[in-house]
Amino acid sequence: MTDSTATTTDLDDKLEAHRVELTGYCYRMLGSSFEAEDAVQDTLVRAWRSYEKFEGRSSLRSWLYRIATNVCLDMLTAGNKRARPMDLTDSTPLAQAALSPRPDNTWLEPMPDARVLPTTADPAEAAVAKESVRLAFMAALQQLPPKQRAVLILREVLAWKASETAELLGTTVASVNSALQRARATLAEQDHSKATEAVVSDPLDEEQQKLLERYVAAFEGYDMTALTALLHEDAIMTMPPFDLWLTGHEDITGFMTTLGAPCAGSHLVPVQVNGLPGFAQYKPDPEAGGFTPWAVQVLEISDGRITGFHCFLDTERWFPLFGLPLHLEAETDQVEEGV
Repeated sequence: MTDSTATTTDLDDKLEAHRVELTGYCYRMLGSSFEAEDAVQDTLVRAWRSYEKFEGRSSLRSWLYRIATNVCLDMLTAGNKRARPMDLTDSTPLAQAALSPRPDNTWLEPMPDARVLPTTADPAEAAVAKESVRLAFMAALQQLPPKQRAVLILREVLAWKASETAELLGTTVASVNSALQRARATLAEQDHSKATEAVVSDPLDEEQQKLLERYVAAFEGYDMTALTALLHEDAIMTMPPFDLWLTGHEDITGFMTTLGAPCAGSHLVPVQVNGLPGFAQYKPDPEAGGFTPWAVQVLEISDGRITGFHCFLDTERWFPLFGLPLHLEAETDQVEEGV
């Protein structure tokens, strides 16, 4: 191996070591799994090409975050704010339920934990990281102007100092502090009546684990009585790319036995998604046999009940992202958990 090859390999390794945390940062900024990965790839390519100009006046990590921030701000100039269905419309009674899709770029997208949460030995740091990618917090971030969003993430999620954040953004400490104050005020003023507060331990405590086991049994058995007992009376169900969302266990189970009836007999595979428990749902495939992908489910839990039941239906995009197969044989009882 030549010296230049060794140097190139060493640089590749140094840059690659930051991929997961940069993906987490870009995901919080953009609200899109795929745009975040594109932004990180662009960041690493720019860094590789301009590395000779990097004079080491800051750490490699700070320099990469500066590049990533500029990439994200450029991508956000179109002004699109990704959202959840309850951020866009009112809840629909089951009797008026209609499945109306909206374009992909409308929606806040799910993300596998492993792609955005770096390994850490500090439980408190790990808890903050998980909370900061949960759907409710991600949706709140999307309401902030891009630069305020960057300041809030850098200061409150990544625990950067005001001076470090100011240097990264090319501004003053006073400006950073002002932006942070405005961002906090905006989040505090938001209507939380449609929000579901997820209270999930890490790792799951015994009660939460048993709740999930009961959920799997109820869903796979399509037992609506058992499922009703697990859902909070004000539980919310969403199904992007459709803008429909339902409130309350009666409408949720009513939907599942009418428009959602083909999901009877489904098989669930556990996944770790957005800092929350989730499942890849495979429903029976009457044509090919076995099971075909139907949804990535993200569950929000609080006080021993399921408060949020979010189903992302674009499985041709989501299942490969989670490292999941696009077909299960009928005799399959279990597949390895996705990434």
